[in-house]
Amino acid sequence: MLAVQLTALLGDSGSTGQGAEEALALLDGFDDALVHGLARLADDRADAVAALAAAFAATPLGDRLAEAAGAVVSGSITQEHLTALAGGRVALSGAVHDALLDSLDTALGRERAEWPPAPGDPETAGGSAAQSAAQPAAQPAAQPVGNVLGGVRSWLRELAITGWRGVDHDLVSAADQVIEALLAAPDLRRLAVLLDGFAAELRASCPVGSAEHLPVRRWADLWTRALLLAQDGVLTGEPRPAAMVSGRLLVLGVDVHEHGTAVQFQVHAVLEPSDGGTPLLVRTSVTAAKVDTIVGTALWKLPQRHKVLLAALADRRCIEIADMPLLDSGDLVWHDDRAFVSKPADPLATARLCLPGALAPAVPPLDRAPVRIAEPVLVEGYKVTKDGSFDLGGAMLTVDAERLPGCGPLTPKLVAASTACVGLVRWDGGRWMLQPLAVQATVKREAVVVATGDWALGPTDPKAAKAEARAADAEAVLRERAGRLLRR
Repeated sequence: MLAVQLTALLGDSGSTGQGAEEALALLDGFDDALVHGLARLADDRADAVAALAAAFAATPLGDRLAEAAGAVVSGSITQEHLTALAGGRVALSGAVHDALLDSLDTALGRERAEWPPAPGDPETAGGSAAQSAAQPAAQPAAQPVGNVLGGVRSWLRELAITGWRGVDHDLVSAADQVIEALLAAPDLRRLAVLLDGFAAELRASCPVGSAEHLPVRRWADLWTRALLLAQDGVLTGEPRPAAMVSGRLLVLGVDVHEHGTAVQFQVHAVLEPSDGGTPLLVRTSVTAAKVDTIVGTALWKLPQRHKVLLAALADRRCIEIADMPLLDSGDLVWHDDRAFVSKPADPLATARLCLPGALAPAVPPLDRAPVRIAEPVLVEGYKVTKDGSFDLGGAMLTVDAERLPGCGPLTPKLVAASTACVGLVRWDGGRWMLQPLAVQATVKREAVVVATGDWALGPTDPKAAKAEARAADAEAVLRERAGRLLRR
């Protein structure tokens, strides 16, 4: 990213533009109603629910949303009405996402694929994913899956009626049986993990009524997504297998998503197809369950069955893949037995040579939320300011150092000493930010490249290696104690 590109991105008051700001204001109003509960709508919150519906008056969703808003305001809160409002909310959020992503693609000169409509998808006739979400599903789910989804919808309805401020341990615990049933159904694993994490966050915040600050937008996003994923039948907008691909995978960096009970390593890369086609921006993710005592470099011990991917990250090499599924969303479904490590590949060189001509993937309708934007870029020719921002000739790009993972060698100090950076551009808190994945910096008068995945096969720093050994001892104790419990 150059100064002229960043200036273009930060044009329009440096954020979203007037229409998107109005859409965000509507989201804020509806989300505030969820904070206090739909059963206790004061006049201003009733107006916010009505305003959300009024924004769709001229669309195919208009009548359905107006009916739903009127029923909720009057105190008649059915599953159908909540689903319609959730569809309207995701449509507004998607509109903001599309405006932001379009401005980013324009500034970068990046081409992006279009989301392919499925057979019978309303989008083929000028509709939208939100419209299909707000309509009853066409294909009823088989039993007992239908009962499980009904239980999910019932719990989410209780949450909406009660509001975040009314959540207590009893209400959160009511989801345990439903989550257990979801986890037992492989086809519902995406919804199960989402609901499990959502319930864990609510439980950790109990009693919510006394909490000073709440993650209002985040909880509303999770509630909306869960409600739409819990509809019977096949919901349009989910990623589908697009092709089996082969070629050379050039790694840009790895983003680590860590939770108390799970960790995901999401690798961003450029795929050069073996058939000589257009290079593609892709992601591939591997996930492992964990306990909250496994942190830092010990996290890399969890995905050990993906040895090829870990070796490529640690040694900074490209990967040759054969017949690997690529979803419409640009996500490779990783199979370690269909890949082998190949030649060295510097992430900054990859970004410099391959990013400009790579085709970016389409975004699935349900993933079109501003917080999910994470686009790889190369930033050069900057100066680091005292607060850690990158100054590109007067255009300031905020660096999100808090997202640097504790399992890698990349630190805020190295980022501050860098001269080039591969990172993910995100939109967070009303502004564009950069999450570093790899940097080129001068250490002891030597130019070095440091990346978040350098310790994928174990730390090379003696202090970090010693800390990992202590963590390994703690993990061994946990395993031994768990074994005792199972033997009793």
